[in-house]
Amino acid sequence: MTKTPQKAGKTSGKTTAAKAPEAASGSANPVAAAGAAIERALVDPLTSALKRAGLRRAQKSAGEDLASPTAPVPAKTAPAKPVSGGAGKPGLAISPLAVPFPVIPPIPGVEIATGRAGFYKHEREDLLLMRFAEGTSAAGVFTRHGVGSAPVDWCKRQLAATGGADVRALVVNAGCANSFTGRPGADAVRRVATAVGKRLDCRQRDVMMASTGVIGVILDDSKITARLPEVEARLKADAWAEAGRAIMTTDTFPKGAYATALIDGVEVKIAGIAKGSGMIAPDMATMLAFVATDAAIAPAALQTLVSLYTRTTFNCVTVDGDRSTNDTLLLFATGQSGAPKISRPGDKRLADFREKLEGVLLDLALQLVKDGEGATKFVKITVNGAESPASARKIARTIAESPLVKTAFAGEDANWGRIVMAVGRADEPVAREKISVKFGDLYAARDGLVSAEYDEAKMSAYVKNQEFEVSVDVGVGKGSSTVWTCDLTKQYVAINGDYRS
Repeated sequence: MTKTPQKAGKTSGKTTAAKAPEAASGSANPVAAAGAAIERALVDPLTSALKRAGLRRAQKSAGEDLASPTAPVPAKTAPAKPVSGGAGKPGLAISPLAVPFPVIPPIPGVEIATGRAGFYKHEREDLLLMRFAEGTSAAGVFTRHGVGSAPVDWCKRQLAATGGADVRALVVNAGCANSFTGRPGADAVRRVATAVGKRLDCRQRDVMMASTGVIGVILDDSKITARLPEVEARLKADAWAEAGRAIMTTDTFPKGAYATALIDGVEVKIAGIAKGSGMIAPDMATMLAFVATDAAIAPAALQTLVSLYTRTTFNCVTVDGDRSTNDTLLLFATGQSGAPKISRPGDKRLADFREKLEGVLLDLALQLVKDGEGATKFVKITVNGAESPASARKIARTIAESPLVKTAFAGEDANWGRIVMAVGRADEPVAREKISVKFGDLYAARDGLVSAEYDEAKMSAYVKNQEFEVSVDVGVGKGSSTVWTCDLTKQYVAINGDYRS
C-alpha cells in the first residue's frame, strides 16, 4: 500500500510525474497510437468484439463462485491468525477471503530472485529481481494519478523509447514508493537501473522498475545496489511464491495466478503475481502486477492486449476508491515456448491465449479485493439497463465505493435503501419508476418501490455469506457493467490509522 511519510524529507527539483494519459489507464506506448486505438474500442470491430466476449467471460467466471441465496449460510469463522513473520505488516490477520497461492512452474526465459534491502524495520524480504531472456517483449499499463512516481515515469519513458523490445530485467522494492520525490527520486531510479544493467550486461533502459510503500520518501538506492550481487547469485526459474511475498505491503497473503494456452497447437505458459490491499480503485488499483509468458508476441500486439484486458479486470475492482501513485502492470513475453511469433492482437491463433491472459489478470484483480484491508465480504455489483456501458460502470463504481453501502455489507445488513441512494448520487440517467435492486435472486425493490415479494429474513441470511452479489437495473437502456468490491470494517481504520507507526 502507498502512504504518505511521517516526516517530509528534503526535496529539490520538480516532480517528474508524467501527465496522465487519456486512456482509462495510462499505457506505455511501443507504437504511437496504441493508447488511442484502445480508446476507440467502440468503433474498432476487433477490439469491440474481444471486449464484449471478455466481459461475458469475466462476469461468468466471478458469478459461478458467488453464493446462491438458497445456499446454506456458513457458520461464522474464527478470527484469522496473525501473519507469522515474513512479508506484510506484522500482526495483521490473514484475510478470511484469502486464496491459496497456486503452483506455478518455471516460465522459460524468466529467472527470479528475492532479497532483503532493508526498507522495513522487521525481518522480511522486500526486493525482487527478474531477469528475462534476450529478445523479450514488454508492455505496460500505469496509474493515471496526477502525481505519479519516479519508477512509473521511468517505465513509461523507457518503453516508449524502445518500443517494448528486448527488455531484460525488472527490479521491484517494497517499503518506499519513491513518489513525490522530484529529481532526487528520478536519479535514484536511474542509478539502480544502471547498476542492474552493468551486472546483467544490458542497457539501463532495458531494466523496468517498480516501487510500493510510503509516499514522499526518496528511494535509498544504495540499499538495493548493495544487495545486487547476493540477489543475482540467487536467480532461479522456480521462485514465483517468493516473488509474491517480497512485494507485499499491507497484503495478508501473496497473490498469484497461472494458466496454459495453445498458440497454433503449441502450449504456452502464463504466470503472474500482484500486490495490493488498500488504495484500490478502478482506473488501476493500488497495485503492482507482473505477468510473464513464454509466448512470442510482438510488443505492439502485447500492448494492445494488456491495455484491453486491464479494462475488464483491474479497472473493475475497488476497495476504497483511492487511486495510487504507483500502479503498474507489466506483461513480458520471452518467446521461449517454440510457438510462432504473433504480430497482430487479433490473430486467430491468439484466441485461446487472449482468453487465458484475461483469466489470469481477472484472477489477480479479484484477489486484490479479497485481500482488501480489513475485508470480510467479497461482493459483485452489476448494473444493467443503463444508458451506456460507461454510465453503468460509473453507477456500479458509486455503489461499490459508498461508505454507507460498504459498512452495511460489513454489518450484514441488506440495506437496499443505501444502494438506491448511491444510484442516484452517481448523476447518471436513471428511470426512477423502473429501478430494481436484487441481492442474489431476491428482489428488494422492483419498478421503483419496495418489492411485493420482499423478505427481510431471507435477505439478511443471504448477506451473511462471505461472497454475494448485488444487481441493479436502472431502466433506461442496455448498458451494463460489473465492479467487484469488499466491505468496510473497523479493521480498515485500524490498519490505516497507524500505517507509519
